[in-house]
Amino acid sequence: MRRTLTGLLASLLLAAAPLLTAGSAAQAQDGPLRIEITDGVIEPLPYAVPDFLAETPAAAELANQITRVIAADLSGTGLFREIPATAHISTVSDFNAPVRFADWKAVNAQALITGSVSANGKQLTVRFRGYDIFADNELGSGLQFSGTTDGWRRMAHKVADAIYSRITGESGYFDSRVVFVSETGPKNDRRKRLAIMDYDGAGVQYLTNSAALVLAPRFSPTGDRVLYTSYESGFPQIHVLDVGKVQRRVLSADKGIMSFAPRFAPDGNTVVYSQAEGGNTDLYTMDIATGARQRLTNAPSIETAPSYSPDGSQIVFESDRSGTPQLYVMAASGGEARRVSFGTGRYGTPVWSPRGDLIAFTKQSKGRFHIGVMRLDGSEERLLTASFLDEGPSWSPNGRVIMFTRETQGANGRALLYSVDILGRNLKPVRTPDGASDPAWSPLQK
Repeated sequence: MRRTLTGLLASLLLAAAPLLTAGSAAQAQDGPLRIEITDGVIEPLPYAVPDFLAETPAAAELANQITRVIAADLSGTGLFREIPATAHISTVSDFNAPVRFADWKAVNAQALITGSVSANGKQLTVRFRGYDIFADNELGSGLQFSGTTDGWRRMAHKVADAIYSRITGESGYFDSRVVFVSETGPKNDRRKRLAIMDYDGAGVQYLTNSAALVLAPRFSPTGDRVLYTSYESGFPQIHVLDVGKVQRRVLSADKGIMSFAPRFAPDGNTVVYSQAEGGNTDLYTMDIATGARQRLTNAPSIETAPSYSPDGSQIVFESDRSGTPQLYVMAASGGEARRVSFGTGRYGTPVWSPRGDLIAFTKQSKGRFHIGVMRLDGSEERLLTASFLDEGPSWSPNGRVIMFTRETQGANGRALLYSVDILGRNLKPVRTPDGASDPAWSPLQK
């Protein structure tokens, strides 16, 4: 059966499409192969990525490291399967030499990635090409990234993003970061501080100390600032932190007023948050530059966990106005809200997908916690996980993967980060040095 990358693109896009319920079948036919998927089950695309060539002696170790990060990125999606080097028939000894497509077809590779790395002092250059093996041609044109040797991991992620994009037709998410709450100490005396890392857990840096409790960090749309809630003053207040300079300031400082659950508007100039005053909790917005505030809700219920739609026109939030926590959507300027969650159980922590098509949420039902997604009107609800405690979803920049907190049971239980795709496939832990919670995914880095 002739399987072209056009057909592979179709199958991978089907795999990535939200909430598929079609029957499963794969059949040969004239033209591109098309695969229907049940419950997100697909056969990963087999690819080969021989070690990138070292064009200078100083690049030998970096070439191997870059190759391994690219493979980890692609295989970690669950959409790709690497063919091990021991199975390769061909070797790549010249970046510009013609590809022997027959040799790669013989080991069932459907895509091939080749590359070279040169290092001169602190300067690093990475070149790469991708090939459609069964079509006997190159996937687009080769690309080159240049930077410093300290940034080799970012260059590897950029290569993987480019390959992912060329095969799936969608943007990648590997060259991104995650801010989270790092947790140490016993469960009854947990110490928490803000930390930031690459999406895959590498390069952890700490942004605050553990002197004060911190919660719910959230990236700005440009990834240069982080909002979070701190108990430094003894009660919750919103802080904004410049990631590059690691400088912070209090965004809401009214004495005795509790403010929490902040999130940036898409324009990066406005923050929506919850404020508790006089026994009531409502949603407010604040202009970051001027401090001007606007009250969005005025009800005797608890309104919290707001999240903007990608175009900034609407807000989804959690409210117990119906008696139990449920999800509601209203205009970004406030006004009448409509309920969108109607399943059994309690709903919270809604987050609008960057694609604008889905809302992720936490659900508690029958003694279990779930991460789920639904359409904007509440239809096609799909639960992706189930455990003792799953909560706090955050979307990848391309809207195809969700990261969340999973806490284990018992006196020695700890919080860890996990990720899952929007079909409920590829559930896996995200490595962190210690316990971790409250992940927030950045946009792609510039």
